[in-house]
Amino acid sequence: MATNQICTKKASYDQLSALGEMRPLLVLVICLIILPVMLLLSGHRSMSSVVWLQGISVTIHEEESITPDEQRDKFIGGLLSPRFDEESCLSRYQSALLRKASPHLPSSYLISKLRKYEELHKKCGANTALYHKSIVQLNSGESMELMDCNYLVWSPFNGLGNRMLTIASAFLYAVLTNRVLLIHQTEDMVDLFCNPFPDSSWILPGNFPIKNLTKLKQGSEISYGNMLKNKKINSSDSSALLPAYVYLHLEHDYQHLDKLFFCEEHQVVLQKINWLVLQSDIYFVPGLFLVPQFEDELRWMFPAKETVFHHIGRYLFHPTNTVWGLITRYHTAYLARSDEKIGVQVRVFSRHPITPENYLQQILMCSRQANLLPEISMNGALNLTKSKMKSKAVLITSLSSEYSEKLKSMYYEHSTVTGETVTINQPTHESQQQTENQYHNQKALAEMFLLSYCDVLITSGWSTFGYIGQALAGLKPWILLTPRDQKPADPPCTRAVSMEPCFQVPPTYDCKAKKNADLGTLVQHLTHCEDVERGIKLVG
Repeated sequence: MATNQICTKKASYDQLSALGEMRPLLVLVICLIILPVMLLLSGHRSMSSVVWLQGISVTIHEEESITPDEQRDKFIGGLLSPRFDEESCLSRYQSALLRKASPHLPSSYLISKLRKYEELHKKCGANTALYHKSIVQLNSGESMELMDCNYLVWSPFNGLGNRMLTIASAFLYAVLTNRVLLIHQTEDMVDLFCNPFPDSSWILPGNFPIKNLTKLKQGSEISYGNMLKNKKINSSDSSALLPAYVYLHLEHDYQHLDKLFFCEEHQVVLQKINWLVLQSDIYFVPGLFLVPQFEDELRWMFPAKETVFHHIGRYLFHPTNTVWGLITRYHTAYLARSDEKIGVQVRVFSRHPITPENYLQQILMCSRQANLLPEISMNGALNLTKSKMKSKAVLITSLSSEYSEKLKSMYYEHSTVTGETVTINQPTHESQQQTENQYHNQKALAEMFLLSYCDVLITSGWSTFGYIGQALAGLKPWILLTPRDQKPADPPCTRAVSMEPCFQVPPTYDCKAKKNADLGTLVQHLTHCEDVERGIKLVG
């Protein structure tokens, strides 16, 4: 029954004549009896109910009660453009339904920069007239002034987590330098991400004249560092001819001359080169905050410094419908109905070996320290009449099944001291990383997003997989510290100071002072990472 229906129909004069002066009171009593029932049946929607009493209209403003799904903003505070066909990429506007609303809203300046970039990408993107004009310039062998469009070509290297961190870093650099970002999509990257920009593709065309992009490496002849070394580029000579393109080697093994990328005088040179080709496996965004010419733009875009990947990642990365199906089916079946979702991301690196038994012990020690998982009871069966019956779903992401199997047995064989129920869930256990396998990457992407829908996270130090999950979620995880001598670390974990990923291999050269320095102490919004001693990260 709709609440804006008239509470009582005016009876005819003949029907009510016997009531005489009692009529107004009778109408009021009937209204007071029926109106609450009507409100209950109405579903408590947000609207104004008009009740007619003796010809006088009274507007009753009901308390708004909106379902959680309706409270979500599918455009994420203006971060996402509304100019997409929703069916072609369901995750773009639906992902927010599976994640708690973020308290971190994008700045209006960031939103305006994204809309401007989208227009630039539409004008200069792959296979546009201006793109073909720029290809002619590229084939000429020299950079030219006054070109309409300049480009940054990203080439993949290392695992999917590394790739996503570097795509986000490359995109921010492209926005800061007014370049168009194009992605070299290898076969293992197909059907992972939807196109993030409306009306134009971010995929580098297959007939791009520079071949073997994935073969580029440290010391390549066309690398910026090598060109400086061989004096083919002189940062102090503003009149010198510049090559049509250079390769930016920003991988973990980069050398001093490559790291000069983060110095302002070298950024001045790079801005004159029409095409830049980038290959990286590190999240180098914190390094951009060290370049003076970027300071103002970055401050306006990100007033809260620790939200860079949180915003850029949710803007860029939208799983294709194939991957979204993996995500939603698993989430609905195993996670959606729990009161709390706890993500545990497990990764053991060969340089820091530890047995599964000892690492599980460290995970449980961390859980106890953070008060995440309930302790088990040795007193037998659970008393259902006294149990709180709060449910916790634990999502394990790991290449091994040993951790989930042991936890599953532990909570199957014992009740909890709190009366809570605990379910252990692990979507896959691939045994080893298979970066060049497309389906492996699809499952890895699905698990990163599932982690990002959790309420709290435990992650393994050094793992870019965990970095992605925490930053998309907007959570400060409990980070498992590096094991020593194959034994659990003591303390087992520490709470992250920010949600930002770690720049694991930052430069050590202070461009202003012209000497080596600890860049983690130079500015207030940079600090050392909890898991990587030499690394630096952005903090609020």
